[in-house]
Amino acid sequence: MARTALIVKTARRQEKKARQLAAGKKPTFPTRVYNRCHLCGRNHGYLRRFGICRICFREKARQGKIMGLKKSSW
Repeated sequence: MARTALIVKTARRQEKKARQLAAGKKPTFPTRVYNRCHLCGRNHGYLRRFGICRICFREKARQGKIMGLKKSSW
């Protein structure tokens, strides 16, 4: 429950920041907006390129759900 609330809270802050930037204003508190995994809500180990944390990234790569990635084995 708490993770869901944090995901929603972060999404609202990101939307607010985007609206302020579109209006030409400087965001009030830019450091309050931080990245969270879209799947589990984790904030550490976040990969910007994919928008998910390292743990979810590894699971999705292993399942073959991320295009262009293949688990290496040698």
